[in-house]
Amino acid sequence: MFIKTSVYDLKQNVFTEINKNWMLITAAKPDGSINTMTASWGAMGEIWNREAVTVYIRQSRYTKEFVDAQDLFTVSLFEGHKKELGYLGTASGRDGDKIAAAGLHPVMLEGQPGFEESKCVLVCRKIYQDDIRMEDMPEDVRAKFYADGDFHTMYIGEIIACYVNR
Repeated sequence: MFIKTSVYDLKQNVFTEINKNWMLITAAKPDGSINTMTASWGAMGEIWNREAVTVYIRQSRYTKEFVDAQDLFTVSLFEGHKKELGYLGTASGRDGDKIAAAGLHPVMLEGQPGFEESKCVLVCRKIYQDDIRMEDMPEDVRAKFYADGDFHTMYIGEIIACYVNR
């Protein structure tokens, strides 16, 4: 059961949550279809006097279409479920219902999908986005992460609701 709370009640270490435990970035299109992707890059903090999450989505990812289609998206944090999140990070929703195949169960919060299995869902409103540009990064980063030219779009989402699973 999810309980709405303040982000200030969270006790997670954001470095552990994002890099080690991973997260799901999820959005629904206006037609009700949903898609999600696993991410291990991102940030949580404050910008412009707003609690926010920054996520990065490669331009080739199917989930980007869903995040671009609306003003809201969610970030779901998990404890465990690495096998499921690993699958969701490699399978494409273009090829079928990868959420069902992973065995996760969507739950709607503030009109956007999170997951019953998650320990926390942050509902976010996009307040900024920009494409990562090759000319603005060090050569070693370009060579290591972008040799194929598939760059990220950065999204900053204001956290408008925080739900913890109790």
